[in-house]
Amino acid sequence: MLITHKPSVQLQSIQQSVCVNFNYDVHFTNGLFQLDNPLLAQVIAADGDLNPKKVLAIVDGGLLKHQHGLMNQISVYAQFYADIITLIDEPIIVPGGEIVKNEARFVEQIHQLIDADGLCRHSYVLGIGGGALLDMVGYAAATAHRGIRLLRVPTTVLAQNDSGVGVKNGINAFGKKNFLGTFMPPYAVLNDFDFLTSLDDRDWRSGIAEAVKVGLIKDADFFQFILTHADKLAARDLKAMEKLIYRCAQLHLQHIATSGDPFEKGSSRPLDFGHWAAHKLEHITDYKLRHGEAVAIGIALDSTYSYLTGLLSQLEWQRILGTLKRLGFTLYVSALTEQLHQPDHPHHLFRGITEFREHLGGKLSITLLQGIGQGIEVHQVDLYVYKKAISMVQDWELSHSC
Repeated sequence: MLITHKPSVQLQSIQQSVCVNFNYDVHFTNGLFQLDNPLLAQVIAADGDLNPKKVLAIVDGGLLKHQHGLMNQISVYAQFYADIITLIDEPIIVPGGEIVKNEARFVEQIHQLIDADGLCRHSYVLGIGGGALLDMVGYAAATAHRGIRLLRVPTTVLAQNDSGVGVKNGINAFGKKNFLGTFMPPYAVLNDFDFLTSLDDRDWRSGIAEAVKVGLIKDADFFQFILTHADKLAARDLKAMEKLIYRCAQLHLQHIATSGDPFEKGSSRPLDFGHWAAHKLEHITDYKLRHGEAVAIGIALDSTYSYLTGLLSQLEWQRILGTLKRLGFTLYVSALTEQLHQPDHPHHLFRGITEFREHLGGKLSITLLQGIGQGIEVHQVDLYVYKKAISMVQDWELSHSC
């Protein structure tokens, strides 16, 4: 006998829509932890609660090699503003660089401290360091109590103009960049330009790649500024760098606010121009390449592909690669070609395209250029042409190296 189930009442689906506004300020200052600079205390006190707030500070260990008095400055600052800030312990030191995102134990350490010291959603996690540390600290803060207020103090060019001002947090897992992560805006970002003076040349230069990227896809005038000031930027002119950081951060924030997809529910990610290759190169080189160095190579590769497919003129292509070289970037590394003829090898560069597609949600969307300042989305690529692009970038590097 066939038995059919017939619901007694047909219930209508409930359609739910939730609108949430996120507001946060990105500040620019000097001497953030000087006692006569009240900015940090003012940001913490801005919610109107008159009680002191618990703050857990996590500091990039690499920063302390150059900022020897920083730990004491943080403690003294908290004591001076004790009516606003309760530092729950001595600032925690963790390694800087990609290692801090490759090992989950650092997230666990922060979770344990949050639990042991009784931090709540109205407490603050204060991350001080480069982009990798801020990614990790942001992930830890976002996943404790489903979200503790995060204060970011970016200390590198790349973090101040790009990764530290956005809404993403994450760590690496399963050999993939940012496999685990959250979308959680910070409570505030505090950019202190004084930290930039202690960067080595590689880290100074590395962050400029993200500015080149955003100029190429969004603002031709900004790219022209970088081209015009390339020699000053390469020579560590701080005023030129401050202008670059401010405009790059501004464009980044405008995209997040106005693109219609701040949490990347779709597959379009123009701010990741040059990044499918960059993420793979970082992994292949065991993160010996800085993120910005890998992005510069990815920009050169995707710009060359754009030129070969007729989207970009030869003059525009030459201007892009020439600007990257004037800034001091190396545009070819052996990892680009070492496993290029072994498609099943885990270090095969084009596996980065597959991994990029998976990270986006299954549909390939790669940003190319149809002119300087004009990004365009494509959903399929020709790997034969990409191989030719790699050869052209290699030839360019050989012919323009000192």
